[in-house]
This record gives sequence, structure tokens and C-alpha cells, in this order.
Amino acid sequence: MTDLVIDREREARTGVPELVFGARKTAEQIASALQQLARGGRGALATLVDDEKARVVAELVPGVVHHARARCMEIPRVPGPDAPAPVPAGLIAVVCAGTSDVPVGDEAAVVAAFLGAPVVRITDVGVAGLHRLLARIDDINRAEVVIAVAGMEAALPSVLGGLIDRPIIAVPTSVGYGVSVDGLVALGALLSACAPGITVVNIDNGVGAAVAAVRIARIAARAASRP
Repeated sequence: MTDLVIDREREARTGVPELVFGARKTAEQIASALQQLARGGRGALATLVDDEKARVVAELVPGVVHHARARCMEIPRVPGPDAPAPVPAGLIAVVCAGTSDVPVGDEAAVVAAFLGAPVVRITDVGVAGLHRLLARIDDINRAEVVIAVAGMEAALPSVLGGLIDRPIIAVPTSVGYGVSVDGLVALGALLSACAPGITVVNIDNGVGAAVAAVRIARIAARAASRP
């Protein structure tokens, strides 16, 4: 469509291809962008696609995969001469405090996997039941990078910061009662976290967390491959 300018060279420049932001686009615009980005087997991914738009996109784009809970639409990559395999990356753990945080965690997991990183998902380990988190610490420690997703007062990333030595990328979510102000309390809590070294992205920004985590995980994979 004439109002779309596709950046097919972004992956060569930055290591991450253009991702289609679906929230303010029509289904037809999303479908067109996905098809243009995926030419040559490169694959393409759209985020923040609601169910109504997803139904239309699925009719317009053969073979598109709908990750409903993550609100993502994906044309899988087909490696070939015009679509090299993604850069190897270490394992990323996507850890969600509660099941209400899972849609944002799923977005992060889908984006990270699309970019070529192996992902382990760990859910419902919030600090209201601290024993659940402690039971999964060994699994979390197997990852090179941890994406910690939490709403309410967003305590999970801070607690993890006192338990593990992995880079932690915290995602505050808009989950919570009225005083949470659609995630502003969670964001403020994470920016004021007691545990040092936690990186914080914007509210519900699973995409930003995934891209940051993949870049770190790629560095870890390169380091591990050196003799």
C-alpha cells in the first residue's frame, strides 16, 4: 500500500528486522506489511493485533500464524539465500508473576523466539507465593537473560535481583487495582528497585524487553562459542 514504507534493510543494520506495530494499523495495512517484509523467506512479525484484525489478516495472508494470547501475527522464516538463519542466541527465561501478566510475557516470548532465541516460559511465580519462585530458581538460572514480567507492585524483578546473577529485564504491566494507575505504580516501583542492576522497559512493553534480551543473549552465545 502506498502509505507504507518498508525497511527491509533494518536487520542488516541492527540485527533486528522491522516489526509491524499493529495497534494503529488496519488489518489490510498489517497484511501488506507482513507480506512485504517476508519476501524471500525472511519471515515477518506483527504485534498488538487484536482478534478482529487477526481474523482479517489470516484471510489475506496464507500461512500466517496467529499467536492469540500474545496478540502477534507471524509469517515464519524460511532460511535460504535471501533469508539467513538468525544469529545464535543463548537461552532466555520469560518469568511472569501471575497469569494476568502472561499476555505481555507471551508477547516477549514470541518476539524473542522469532529473533532466533530459545525461550523457557515460567508462569505464576509471584511473590505472594514465594515458595513457587524458589522452586523454579534452578530453571531460571539456566538462562543467560531473564525477562521478569509483573504488575501490582511489581516485586518479582526486585526479588529475582537478590537471588540470581543473570541480567534481568523487568516489564511492568498494567495489571492491578485502581491505585495501580494502569501500571504507573509498577513502573515507579521498578525504577526505584532496591536490587541494583535491573533494566526496566515501559509498561506492557514485551517487544522492547525481548529485543534487549536477544541482543544480550547473542553476546552470551558468542562468548560461549569461543575456544
